[in-house]
Amino acid sequence: MYADEKKPAAAVASSGRGKVKVYQRILELLEAEGIDTVFGIPDPNFVHLFVEAEKRGWNVVTPHHELSAGFMAEGYARMTGRPALCIATLGPGVALASGSMMTSLVENTPVIYLGGQRARITERRVRRGRIQFIQQEPLFENSVKWSASVEYADQTDEIFRHALRVCQSGTPGPVYIEYPSHVIQQELDVPPALPPSSYRLVEPGADGNMVAKAAELIKNAECPILLVGHAVQCTRAGQKVRELAELMGCPILQTSGGNAFIEGVEDRTFPYLFSTVGDEIVAKSDVVVAIGTELGEPMHYGRGFLWAKGKTDRKWIYVELDPEAIGQNRPIDVPLVGDLRTVVPQLSAALKGSPRKPHPDLRRWIKEDAERLAALAKQDFKTDSGRVHTGQWVVEATKAMPKNAIHARDGGCTVVFTWTYLQAKPHDVVWNQNFGCLGTGLGYAIGASVADGRKRPVLLTTSDSSFLYHIGDLEVVSRLKLPMVVVVAVDNAWGLEVGVYKRTFGHGNTTEPGVHWSKDVRFDQIAKGLGCEGVYVDKGEDLGKAVEAAFASGKPTVIHVPIDPVINHGGNENKDTPNYDRFRTWYAEGQQ
Repeated sequence: MYADEKKPAAAVASSGRGKVKVYQRILELLEAEGIDTVFGIPDPNFVHLFVEAEKRGWNVVTPHHELSAGFMAEGYARMTGRPALCIATLGPGVALASGSMMTSLVENTPVIYLGGQRARITERRVRRGRIQFIQQEPLFENSVKWSASVEYADQTDEIFRHALRVCQSGTPGPVYIEYPSHVIQQELDVPPALPPSSYRLVEPGADGNMVAKAAELIKNAECPILLVGHAVQCTRAGQKVRELAELMGCPILQTSGGNAFIEGVEDRTFPYLFSTVGDEIVAKSDVVVAIGTELGEPMHYGRGFLWAKGKTDRKWIYVELDPEAIGQNRPIDVPLVGDLRTVVPQLSAALKGSPRKPHPDLRRWIKEDAERLAALAKQDFKTDSGRVHTGQWVVEATKAMPKNAIHARDGGCTVVFTWTYLQAKPHDVVWNQNFGCLGTGLGYAIGASVADGRKRPVLLTTSDSSFLYHIGDLEVVSRLKLPMVVVVAVDNAWGLEVGVYKRTFGHGNTTEPGVHWSKDVRFDQIAKGLGCEGVYVDKGEDLGKAVEAAFASGKPTVIHVPIDPVINHGGNENKDTPNYDRFRTWYAEGQQ
C-alpha cells in the first residue's frame, strides 16, 4: 500500500472499517471496476473468497472444468465491457485453465485469471514429489499480457490495480495473478477501494487535430464507409457508432469477428466477404473508418483481395486504442488513437454541423441484400440422405430466434454455413474467430447469459463435435435456469476434417481415420439426463417451430438435428460449402 493512499488513523477508526482479509480486498478492488461475478471451481485457497462473494451479492458460477470457466469469463467480459474474473486452483486447475488464457489473449478479451499456489515455504523447497504442484507462473507468462505473484499481503492493491490497468489498455487481453496459500488469509489495514480514474487512464480520447482531419476526409468523400469490428460490441458502444453512421449517411460493413448488428441500423449493415453487396461497397469506398478491428487476416489486412479492387487509393481512418497497432497491417492516413467509446463521439461532434445525405446507392443495397437472404431461405434443401441440409438448419434455427436474443456460435462447417444463411440480425454475437478454438460455445453462452442477468433468450447454434467438449456444463445451464436453446447439428463426424481428407487425397482414397464417431449419441437424451429439456427434430421444416416452442417454454432445451454429412463438408469433392473459397482467403499470405 502506498503511503499517500492511506487514510489517517483517526479517519479509519471513525469509519469503523477495521481490517479486511486479502480475499475481501480482492473483491473490493474488483467491485470498484463494476465486476460482480466469479467463474471457477473453489478449492481450499479460495473457499473463503467464494463465501464472501456470495454474501456481497456476486454471481458465483461454478462449471465442471476450469477451461470452461475461462470461456464463461470471456463471454461475460464481451457482454459487459468490463474485465471478468476466473479462479483456478493450484496445479491441475491452473493447468486446465491455461487453454482459455491463450484464447483470451488471441481474442483480445480482458480476463483476470487468479491462481492458487502452495505456500512459499513449500514451493521454494528443494524437494521431489510435492502434491498438486507445478511452477505455474513461468508456464503461463507467454499466454497473458502480464503476470504477477503476490508475495506479501500489502502488494494486493498495487498488483490488482496494475492487472486492471494492463488488461484494459492498448489491445485488451488476459492477465494472471498468483496467490500463495499463506497470503490470501492475511489481514490488511486499508481505506476503501479507489475509483478506476485514480489509478488508470479511463476511456482516453483522440488528438483533436487528428479528429478534425478525419472529419474533413469524411465530408469530402464520395463513398465513405464504416468498417465495424468485434470491439464495438464488447465495449457496448453500438449506439455511439450508430450516430456516426447516420451522420456519415453510409453503409456499415461487419468484420467476420464483429458480426453483431447495431440496433437501429441493421438494414444498412452488410457482411464483409460474404455478400455481393458488400463486395460492391468495398470497391466503391474512398474513405474507410475502421472501428474496433485489428484489420487482420480475415480482413485481408485491408490491403488484399477485395481491397485490391475498385478505389485502391482510398483513405483510411483508424480508431484504435493501441498505438502500436497503427500502421502494422496497412498504412493509415488518419490514426485516431484512443478508446472508441470516447473517440467515436468526438468524430460525431465534428460532423454534426454538416451531416451527409445517405449514399445514393444505400436503398438499393438494402433491397438487394434483403432479396439475397430471402432467396437463400427459399432454395431447395432436399438431400439424398433425407437428413437435414446444413443451410436449412441455419435458416430455420435463426429465423425462429427471438429478435432480442443473444446468439452464441460454435463449430466448423456449421459456422461457415452460418455466414451465408443467417436469417436473423442479433445485437449480440459471441463466438471464437481469431483463435479458431472449438468447444467455446457453451461456455460463451453461459457467461453471456449471466452477464445479461439471465433475462434475454440465448440461442447457441453448434455442431456435435464442438458441443461434446464441455457438454457437462448443461448442468450449469439447468442449475441457473438460463433461458437458452441449443440447436446441435449432428453429422457424427469432424465435418471440416472430413473435407480436408477429401481435398487432400480425393474422395474415397482414404478411410479418413480419426474423424468419424458413433452414430448412437443422442444429445436430446443427454440433455434430459443433465436437467434440461431434449427434443429430436429430423425434418428441417419442423425445426423453426421446435425452436419457437423451446423458447416459449422458458426451459433450457437442447434440440438434436441430424444433418446430411456430405452436404455439411461440401460434397464429395468438398467444393460446395457456401463461401468456402472465400473463407480460405483468410489465410492471407497463402500459407496454412
